[in-house]
Amino acid sequence: MEGNYYMIHDYLIFIGVFAIFFFLTTSIYLFSQNQKLKQKNTKLSESNKIIEQRLNEVRLEHIGTKLNPHLFKNILNSVQSHAYQTYMSLDKLANVLDYILYESNNKFVSPKEELNFALSLIEINKIKINPLFDFRIKSRINKTDSVYEEKVFAPLISVDLIENAFKHTDFLAQDSFISIYLELENGMFTMKVSNKASLKNSLTKEKSGFGSQSLDQRLKMIYSTYYQLERSSKNGIFTAELKINLGEFYDKMRYSG
Repeated sequence: MEGNYYMIHDYLIFIGVFAIFFFLTTSIYLFSQNQKLKQKNTKLSESNKIIEQRLNEVRLEHIGTKLNPHLFKNILNSVQSHAYQTYMSLDKLANVLDYILYESNNKFVSPKEELNFALSLIEINKIKINPLFDFRIKSRINKTDSVYEEKVFAPLISVDLIENAFKHTDFLAQDSFISIYLELENGMFTMKVSNKASLKNSLTKEKSGFGSQSLDQRLKMIYSTYYQLERSSKNGIFTAELKINLGEFYDKMRYSG
């Protein structure tokens, strides 16, 4: 009986050791498989990010191919409509065309470059309006701002708001006006454009044009949560205000790059 007891005891010990060994082996195997799955998921996630980034680049390139000819047409129409003033605007026109041809192909330009382009574009558009027209432009640009000369501004972002103001203003109304405000302070870029809207162009039409759609798409794809764009229409006055936190966006570019 005592021999049988020791045999049973040894058998139970063997079973226990085997169970522990099996448990440990299984745990190690499962842990190893789990690590492999995590590595695969990480690689898949990185691949998805690369694919998504490339898709965004392709979309932006597609938008750019439509935007540039459209802008060229508007600029040339402005100059052609007032040929007698063409000589005075040649310098501004040269700046604008150089910017479109060379700088707009870059992913980013500096706020300094984009603001100089915007001011030249405004001067060209002013050719087609009466000198007595109520046109207001004000800029508050801090040239010592840390991002003023950094490559952080998507080129041609300012085009849509400027073009729409001149395109959809009721120049015949006595109380008609165009107001443009540009600001760069503490890394925050602000552009506010207001105008007396023509009765022929409603707010819904304003939002439906290609320019507005491309602007919304570019801002979302490039600046994500670092921008705000608000449009409103009240008492025949259309207002669009764009704010881009270039400072925070620049920090994100530096640390993620």
